[in-house]
Amino acid sequence: MADLQDELQPLPEAGDLPDTAQTAPSAPQPPASSAASALERAKALLAAHPVVDGHSGLPWALRDLPWYDLQLGESSVDSDVVRLREGHVGALLWSLQLPERLAGERAVGATLEQLDLVRSVIAAHPEGLRLARSAGQVIDARNCGRVAVVLGPAGAAALDDSLGILRVLHALGLRVLTLVGASWAGEAGLTRFGEEVVREMNRLGVLADLSGASDATVGRVLALSKTPVLCTRSAARSLRAHPDNLSDALLAELGAAKGLCLVPSSPERTGGGVQDVADHLDHVRAIAGPESVGLSGAHDSGDAPEVAPDYPHLIAELLGRGWPESDIALLTWGNMQRVLRSADFAARAARERRKPSTVRITELDTTDV
Repeated sequence: MADLQDELQPLPEAGDLPDTAQTAPSAPQPPASSAASALERAKALLAAHPVVDGHSGLPWALRDLPWYDLQLGESSVDSDVVRLREGHVGALLWSLQLPERLAGERAVGATLEQLDLVRSVIAAHPEGLRLARSAGQVIDARNCGRVAVVLGPAGAAALDDSLGILRVLHALGLRVLTLVGASWAGEAGLTRFGEEVVREMNRLGVLADLSGASDATVGRVLALSKTPVLCTRSAARSLRAHPDNLSDALLAELGAAKGLCLVPSSPERTGGGVQDVADHLDHVRAIAGPESVGLSGAHDSGDAPEVAPDYPHLIAELLGRGWPESDIALLTWGNMQRVLRSADFAARAARERRKPSTVRITELDTTDV
């Protein structure tokens, strides 16, 4: 098949952006030739370093559609293969989180149903999508002209407080788990069983997603985890006071631990426009460092952006702000690849030292639950 970028359709020039994404009328406007040059540089960079998008709610959005074709284009959802290629997306995380607050067996069953749907969707679109379970498979998918799909995050409720279920979900392809919605990861932080969950995730190679977790939980996981963590839909709390966004202190801790804050294009979390998202990226990069910032479209997740900045225009905006190309390559592709590789390597080492945990929550959290 042709290279991923061969099928790209022409994108609008910078002057064609929606009014809400333009620079304020009172601000000086860059020359048209300069804006066009930045956009061309952005496209060239993305051709070499495509985006790993940290959060897509597409599986849930597809569940009630009687028929769809993501390969040719699907107007019933926010994203499809055509638009992913237009946006230079080389890989993405498909969320298995449940909008409804299900618990116990219902949460397990609903998550398994989403896993089944995802596998069917990927099988039905072999020319556009490929399931990836590791950093190497993400690269293989890109080299074959496919968009790599990494499964997760799923919600913690999907475990039903069972490490055995965690292992089964990992065997089915799950690679990211959000530590929210469980008794063992709350406002006070991790319980003893919660700490055992994180250790078993490290042993398996399942990444912890801390978006929406309490500050105490974020701090404890950063201290405990042997692999970098993700915040799949978090931005800077000092710029926008959303509960999922991170304080400067937590951003600094995340940077020190080489974790990754995936800044979303979201009206609630960042404002959603090109300049809004770029402001948060600037701030996260300044506090956590260029190795700890990434991108999250947050499409089809109930938090779809009102003004969706396509990635070429967003990267052009960052170039105009003085971002070096090396930092942009980390932002779009390199940082997520590093985190995935770290999880793979740490899991291999942990499996040599540690057997699968059979601990039950009642053995550790009898006073906590």
